Amino acid sequence: MITFPIDFHIAGWVIDAHLVFEILAYILGFQYYLILRKQVTDKITSEQRLWIIIGGALGAAIFSKLLGFLEHPELISLSQQSVIYFFVSKTIVGGLLGGLIGVEIAKQFLGVKHSSGDLFCLPIILGMIIGRIGCFLSGIEDSTHGLPTDFILGMNLGDGIPRHPTAFYEIGVLILIGLFLINVRKHWILAEGSLFKLFMISYLSWRLGIEFLKPVYQYEPIGLSAIQMACLAGLIYYSKVILFPSSLLQKNHT
Repeated sequence: MITFPIDFHIAGWVIDAHLVFEILAYILGFQYYLILRKQVTDKITSEQRLWIIIGGALGAAIFSKLLGFLEHPELISLSQQSVIYFFVSKTIVGGLLGGLIGVEIAKQFLGVKHSSGDLFCLPIILGMIIGRIGCFLSGIEDSTHGLPTDFILGMNLGDGIPRHPTAFYEIGVLILIGLFLINVRKHWILAEGSLFKLFMISYLSWRLGIEFLKPVYQYEPIGLSAIQMACLAGLIYYSKVILFPSSLLQKNHT
């Protein structure tokens, strides 16, 4: 029987599983991106790619932190007591949306007109899957667990209460999204940026729904969490694609 949280014990050191898998997520995700980039003719130069990545990373870091504090307001005061709480307050949704903003700003400065997101889709998904393994192994410590449940998949994640293993659910959903994107790319001729749009729409829709199964702070009177409101904002941004999916195809193949 698994006892949560699960940590690694190496040479007398106790290493948090979440930290290990988060580092692996960045390393393996980036390595996968480099492999994919070698397989295509990139219309964006290496120098431009570097600045785009930097812009995306800065945007992701800022908005991930901001949305993390909005999602868990109690961490604001706790961060004043211990710097640890400052570093744990981050969200994937904030990272994705902030990264999108950072990339677009960088492209404006560089004068890049081509879409840069498609090449990142599968590496991002790989990184997220690896990261969520760390979340799952951490049990209730990183606040990604679900509400108490009698559902057959309910698990004791460390507090003795059967809960929705939402991190585990997300791993399965991310695998499905990845397979969906691969299948779409295989059977359709897409316009630049379409794959990334499909990824964002799919993931934001998932997070909008799954957050109802988490013990998160909800803002009244709308009864939604900060992450759900961010997901809605992202879906509104992509509303044209949602309403007119044919816009995803190359114009000469509509």
